[in-house]
Amino acid sequence: MSLPKLSDWLPTTRKEMDLRGWDCADVILFSADAYVDHPSFGAAVIGRLLEAEGLRVCIVPQPSWHGDYRDFKRLGRPRLWFGIAPGCMDSMVNKYTAARRLRSEDAYSPDGRHDMRPEYPTIVYTRILKELYPDVPVVLGGIEASLRRLTHYDYWKEQYKPSILVESGADMIIYGMGEMPTLELCRSLQEAIQTSHPLLHYDENGEPCITTACFRDAVQHTRQIPQTVSLYSEHEIPGHISEEDIVLHSFEDSVRNGKLHAENFRHIEEESNRIHARRLLQKHGKDWAVVNPPYPPLTQEQLDHSFDLPYTRLPHPKYKGKRIPAYEMIKFSVNLHRGCFGGCAFCTISAHQGKFIVSRSKRSILEEVEKICQMPDFKGYLSDLGGPSANMYAIKGRDQELCGKCKRPSCIHPRICPNLNADPRPLLDIYKAVDALPGIKKSFIGSGVRYDMLLHDYKDAEINKANQRYIRELIVNHVSGRLKVAPEHTSDAVLQVMRKPSFSQFIQFKRIFDEICRKERLNQQIIPYFISSHPGCREADMAELAIETKKLDFHLEQVQDFTPTPMTVSTVTWATGFHPYTMEPLYSAKNPTEKQNQRMFFFWYKPEEKKRIMQRLRQMGRMDLADRLFKK
Repeated sequence: MSLPKLSDWLPTTRKEMDLRGWDCADVILFSADAYVDHPSFGAAVIGRLLEAEGLRVCIVPQPSWHGDYRDFKRLGRPRLWFGIAPGCMDSMVNKYTAARRLRSEDAYSPDGRHDMRPEYPTIVYTRILKELYPDVPVVLGGIEASLRRLTHYDYWKEQYKPSILVESGADMIIYGMGEMPTLELCRSLQEAIQTSHPLLHYDENGEPCITTACFRDAVQHTRQIPQTVSLYSEHEIPGHISEEDIVLHSFEDSVRNGKLHAENFRHIEEESNRIHARRLLQKHGKDWAVVNPPYPPLTQEQLDHSFDLPYTRLPHPKYKGKRIPAYEMIKFSVNLHRGCFGGCAFCTISAHQGKFIVSRSKRSILEEVEKICQMPDFKGYLSDLGGPSANMYAIKGRDQELCGKCKRPSCIHPRICPNLNADPRPLLDIYKAVDALPGIKKSFIGSGVRYDMLLHDYKDAEINKANQRYIRELIVNHVSGRLKVAPEHTSDAVLQVMRKPSFSQFIQFKRIFDEICRKERLNQQIIPYFISSHPGCREADMAELAIETKKLDFHLEQVQDFTPTPMTVSTVTWATGFHPYTMEPLYSAKNPTEKQNQRMFFFWYKPEEKKRIMQRLRQMGRMDLADRLFKK
């Protein structure tokens, strides 16, 4: 594999633009992450996608937002628009723990530095760009804007916030996975230039450039792009408000009455996960946020195209000698599919990627693995052949007409949909083909596995047999010593709120895991993930969790306190006190003492925690739980 040249990355500086002979860029992306030219990093994906369309695209990674804003000026004005790519993770989750403490490192910054991104970079970057270039359109993308497209509760500010368009001053949000709306946006703007739209701006070289006025006329009014959000005054709303639209309670009413915010959320989640979705509108003061329905799920050919683009798969040379923690985790991993139909109440994957699975072709996957095999530091071990859930590859409904009518946010909760074709054989074929490649010694599954799908008794006996084969193949050939699974809790009542299966299914899966490891003489562990302080969970539930996990001989490591993040069922329930689907009140631990009183039960085996647990159970009048937990 020949070493890439500086010009093999998208330009990040004026010097790199000169290497390509560019006077100006068509699109400039401002990223809050370090620039890693890899299909797991959103700015790289959008940049490469537009490059393949013949556009001149630059990326400015982690610009300094202090002082004279030189990083925002150095590449000048783009011909079409500025894009904000705030990062692969929500900036506040990336920066702070559930206890609002600074994390030990920023995984997406060189050497894990904390000072490379601001809080809410979407808002900070947009305001700077609008100050410097007030007539240039700014388009928001990425998970930060996607999950803040309408009224949302902000855990770190402890208040309800309006659509991020209101606070940032940006012109549009592209929500979700943005390939298709981004392409259509650029094609629409190119058409405006080709037809000499009267609101164009011409630079000193006579180059036509899109203005915000042109943007609004050519894109937001004339051609409504799916999967975008824009602000309008009431008389400007394209097509006006119709009976087909869903009009949500206003921002102001949602702030005054949490129940109204909870009612809104059910519509937002359901329409985010429908093939034939309706338009959503929400009033913010005098303006209306209009959410156009999402694009249909990508085809396999479209997804392959996104992954087949000419990524170097490496950090930009400017980071030579520096470690980017997130890149080190995924550099030898392969993403097989997008989407997740699990619908976990606390998870943002389906809100951003959707519930419908889109899987890459075998050809595309094998070609990416072959590229990894050519990397000079690859030793033959793939860290992950996975996705949002490892074993959802190629799974979809048998009757797609039924899927088109469905608005369930989960295909497997409260029970597995009988229309779901949960056949793991296409995935087993991928594993076999990858492992047969020269240069591959072992491929591991680092992504989480949905054991409830594997244990379910389907009407198709062949699928049941195939799932048994999958379990064995996974445990014997694809575990790197520790298999990650996420039961999340032991209380079935709490699990019901989480949209997770009964803990009895985890016990059944662990029994199978242990039996296979014993027969094959494998020294492997199963590592469960658990959450404390989730809505519906009380201290007694955590005491029971400690008792149940002690029975299974676990000393828990992978645990977390529930972190409310925008646009999840759990966050809406936590913030309002009402479950958005039942509208019943539900308890949540909120203050630091309540949260710590739950978290300590994870660590019952530590002497320093035993005393605190005993004291708290005595105060609760639950010495029965203390006896069960600590008796010999």
